[in-house]
Amino acid sequence: MLWLTIWAGASPGVAQPARYRCPTELEPLVELMLRDLPSYANRVISRSRILSGQDSRTSVVLAGRPEFDPLSLGFGQPPPPPTADPQQVFFTTLERQYYRDRMVERQNFYWLFLTKTPSGWRVATLLTRLGTTSQKDPTPPRESHEGIMGQAVALWLRDCRAGAVKP
Repeated sequence: MLWLTIWAGASPGVAQPARYRCPTELEPLVELMLRDLPSYANRVISRSRILSGQDSRTSVVLAGRPEFDPLSLGFGQPPPPPTADPQQVFFTTLERQYYRDRMVERQNFYWLFLTKTPSGWRVATLLTRLGTTSQKDPTPPRESHEGIMGQAVALWLRDCRAGAVKP
């Protein structure tokens, strides 16, 4: 029996780390996610920089306070994602990009659609508008669920579903 216990990954008398439950409600989920999102995004940036061989020095400094009121899909706006009952949240990030002799801060705007599945929350789609602190009008929205922030959100949700995110 001792061999089976050790083989299964548990040592007798050694406490296993606590597994946390991913919030089932949208607002607590997003609050936790935004707390951790800059570090997840910076890891995605680092990995992509290593894989591409680029020397881009960009970092996400913080993720802003979420807005949970649904945004209007006015004329000219993309339709909502084709998934069942997506939940939406709007948030911003402050990012820094370093060039040879200067630093540029950019505020980016994100419109995240999440769906609740039996196994937990998943990204339906992510729309991004890029801006800088000196611009009044950000770029037109573009789908970016496979971009840096989309990958960071998906990784965080994966870790949350696995019980690895601490409240």
